[in-house]
Amino acid sequence: MAFNIVSGSFVSFAVYSEVAARDQRFFEANEGITSTEVNTLLEQASDRILSKLKATDWWQNYQFERDQSLAGDTRQLPDVDPLRIDGREQDFKDLNVYFVMAEYLLPRVADWANEADTVKINFYKDQFNNLFKELIED
Repeated sequence: MAFNIVSGSFVSFAVYSEVAARDQRFFEANEGITSTEVNTLLEQASDRILSKLKATDWWQNYQFERDQSLAGDTRQLPDVDPLRIDGREQDFKDLNVYFVMAEYLLPRVADWANEADTVKINFYKDQFNNLFKELIED
């Protein structure tokens, strides 16, 4: 259940098969979306998640408590190292899937006049936001 790591370097929290398993009907209805495209989007989404984590008060307070030499300067905060995430791997995979569905895949094919499409996008956004909040407050 490890993250997507290639040659020792972190690529993403999840891979295509995990997105497809979450919403198989989406891929059946949108056959033109390839696994390569999805994996690229998962990589972008993972980078965005790591940036969002770094910007949280939780990360900043944690780092300031650990390293007094930072002197409260957010510019000196280290990046979140995904290879040091210990535990809750499935939650980070889920975050990755929710983010890629809400921010990249569903908007790409949405019929904005169809309320069902916007409901589905909002569902994934809510799932992401709730889990993200749980992770940083836990």
